[in-house]
Amino acid sequence: MLPATLAPFPLERRPALAGVAGDTGWQWRPLRDNDLPWLVQLYASTREEELRSVPWPDAAKGQFLSQQFVAQHQHYLAQHPRAHYLAILREDQPVGRFYVDEDGEEDLIVDISLLPSSRGTGIGTAVIGCQQQACAAQGRALRLHVMQHNHAAFRLYQRMGFVATAAEAGELYVPMRWEPTHRPVS
Repeated sequence: MLPATLAPFPLERRPALAGVAGDTGWQWRPLRDNDLPWLVQLYASTREEELRSVPWPDAAKGQFLSQQFVAQHQHYLAQHPRAHYLAILREDQPVGRFYVDEDGEEDLIVDISLLPSSRGTGIGTAVIGCQQQACAAQGRALRLHVMQHNHAAFRLYQRMGFVATAAEAGELYVPMRWEPTHRPVS
């Protein structure tokens, strides 16, 4: 159950990846407030394995995950008010989300999540690759953070050229950075 006063997504703006996405087999669109119910389900799917061993009834797990989603949603909007909050679509159906903040000195992938049926299909790689192309065209680096125990994502990011940077001891997330090899001439 989501609260009626959940903060709305920011107004639609054109992300840099719009200029490079082309014919990719996936599309994107800005998220709208009516996307929140499926976004809660998406969020829950990212925590499934973690909660599998927790001896709570399904209703308690659902309530916990809804509360956690709300907290994350509010945090992202507060910390990244001008970020692009995008739905990733395949055949006009939402299969994931991509949150990217292009307002700093470097672009930041705030979050990328896919529904279980779309994981491992190359969509995540394609979305990130488009953002890398957009960054390269502007001579900008791209950053993200990955949970230490998410080994599959860590390997994916390494394959895509991201390099882990110094993390604080005991931190849950590892910062990673990608830099284009060729900077455009100004």
